[in-house]
Order: sequence, then structure tokens, then C-alpha cells
Amino acid sequence: MPSEKILQEKQALVAGLTDKLSNSVAGVVVSYKGISVADDTQLRRKLREAGVEYAVVKNTLLSRAAHNVGLEELDGVLSGSTAIATSSDHVAAAKILCEFAEKNKTFEVKAGYVEGKVISAAEVQELAKMPPKEVLVAKVLGGLNAPISGFVCVLNDNLRGLVCAMNSIAEKQGA
Repeated sequence: MPSEKILQEKQALVAGLTDKLSNSVAGVVVSYKGISVADDTQLRRKLREAGVEYAVVKNTLLSRAAHNVGLEELDGVLSGSTAIATSSDHVAAAKILCEFAEKNKTFEVKAGYVEGKVISAAEVQELAKMPPKEVLVAKVLGGLNAPISGFVCVLNDNLRGLVCAMNSIAEKQGA
């Protein structure tokens, strides 16, 4: 039976993990075995720069936290060495970790979640292929702007035609 102090520490860790999971939009669970300290440091730097929180966690603690926020389906991948990356960006963690996994064959993406829904490793790979949010927003706004821009061009062409016609009439009257 664990001591009361150890039990309280574990409960605090589960509470912290629960908070991370509930306050993040997306996350990716990975197996980090077989990577060097230098590679791990480089990975953590990239994740930190993108605003992604990354931590090595015990499977039982992550399982309890996942149950607290309704991500019970993660239990199937919680074995071996496990780390989790959480983010307020839908694709940042997936992009960085999938890119890293391609270069390091022992590093494996196990699963992930987006807005409270657990997704498979294959779905995390698809998520990583999506363009960043800013690009998607720009495309949508460009699509919304296109009809307005076209209308303005039509009006400008009509005004140019009218101005040219008026100039032509003025030249004929003046001559």
C-alpha cells in the first residue's frame, strides 16, 4: 500500500494531466523509446516554439486523467514508453511529431485526440498533412472576397467605358 504522501503526489499528477487534457484542443500520444537525448532535446525545442506542451507520463496516470475527461479510448495504446503532447492548435503537435517519427523509425505515434474525440495513429498522420489554421482562414476569406472583387472589377470596367465614351463625345463636340 503506497504511503499517503505518494498517493497525494500521484493524485496531484493526475489532476495536472486532467487539466492539460481538458484545456487543450488537440493532443498526440507517442512512444518515445530509442531516441537519443540530443534528438529528444531538439524535438522538445521545436514543440516548445510551436506552443505545444510535451511530457513523458506514466501510463496508469494518463489513463486515469483520460477517463476524467472522457478519453477512455486512449487506454488501448497506453503501454510501453509513453509521452503526450498537448496544444491549443489543432495540427501543431501532429505536424511536428509525425515529421519527427518519419526521421526516427523507433519513435512511434500511437494515437491522438481532437476536441474530445480520440483518433487513431493514421488519423493523426492525416491531421499532420493539413495546412495550418492561418492558411485555411486565408483560403476561406479569399473565397469570400472573390465575388466582391469580381463585382468591383465589373463596375470599374463599366466606369472606364463610360469615361472613354464621354471623352470621345467631348472631343467630337470640341472639334
